Amino acid sequence: MTKLIYIASFAIVASCAKQNPTPIQGEQYLSASEMEVSKNRTKDLNNLERTQIQDWIKSQEIKYYPMGMNYWVNIEGLEKQARKNNGEKVSYQYDIYDFDRTKLYDSSIQNTDVEFGHFKEMDAVEDVIRYLKKGEEAEILVPSVLAYGTYGDGKKISNDMPLIIKVKVL
Repeated sequence: MTKLIYIASFAIVASCAKQNPTPIQGEQYLSASEMEVSKNRTKDLNNLERTQIQDWIKSQEIKYYPMGMNYWVNIEGLEKQARKNNGEKVSYQYDIYDFDRTKLYDSSIQNTDVEFGHFKEMDAVEDVIRYLKKGEEAEILVPSVLAYGTYGDGKKISNDMPLIIKVKVL
């Protein structure tokens, strides 16, 4: 009987011990040290890209202005304009280019009656559209962290690729 109590106690303690969760198919769990490495890599890459984009801007005839969200736009004082709120709807289109100004997709990406706060696009696209009026266009320079990040889009946009995006409110 004593052996049974010891075995049962051991089984209960063993089942309560901290276990690493098993990832669901397609998911990955990172340890704290792996997360720190990833965070530092992203920070270093973002700093490098910001420097490269700023150098690129200096070689352009067009002026670009930094936005608070870590991208640049070709409209001075854009953040001083009225900003649309979550829940408002907008229709827009945009084209994506690399920094050689090569258009990555033949046709524009167009969305109709999208509600702010529910965009599926990059945060920088939603942010700049919040300031634009109907018919206005903007060109934005987006570091990869705000674009398609470490994975790209699985098509023409590779990993860690900063982008030029030309957006127009319809």
